[in-house]
Amino acid sequence: MEILNVMDKAFAPYGKVVTGLNVSDLLAALEKTPKPDDVIYVASDEALEACPSVEKIAYSLFGGMPIQVGYCNGSNYLLNAVEYHRDSEVNVALTDLILILGKEQDIEADGTYQTEKMEAFLVPAGTVVEVYATTLHYAPCNVNENKFCTAVILPKGTNEDAPAPQNNTAEDKLLFAKNKWLIAHKDAKIQGAFEGLIGENLSVK
Repeated sequence: MEILNVMDKAFAPYGKVVTGLNVSDLLAALEKTPKPDDVIYVASDEALEACPSVEKIAYSLFGGMPIQVGYCNGSNYLLNAVEYHRDSEVNVALTDLILILGKEQDIEADGTYQTEKMEAFLVPAGTVVEVYATTLHYAPCNVNENKFCTAVILPKGTNEDAPAPQNNTAEDKLLFAKNKWLIAHKDAKIQGAFEGLIGENLSVK
């Protein structure tokens, strides 16, 4: 894949780079989080949430809403799935990492999505990015052979166990967890997920 940069204008439909926030304390706390050989996601981490900069992030980027601060770390090269929320997600990158992104507006009426429509973006270490609610995304990917590490900041309760299934709208079949709609690629074999990604399971390698 061609790898663009979040500083490029091409990133504008997907999100924005946030400036003006000192997140050095959060980056220092991320240094102490585990970096496994696979991918680990923790939705809420007490040490990260205790960082003074988190209060400023909650005010400036979430308008004072209750938030959770967790992390996504490890090693990954594949897309595997896409997810979206009803609100923005904020990532604070400790390391260089790559995000593969698409647009919710391109999801077909039957819930399928063509992976060829996605673009990849490098997020340089130390960058704070807001990923818009309408942006399809999933776990970050490595840059070269280096593991990735990023804070993941969302409204409190996001990614907790899904509520009991209902069938009110066609979109309900994509609801995988609280505030998390997911479309998986068949090759990823994500149990319980709607397998609607059509095309190649994209790789940054």
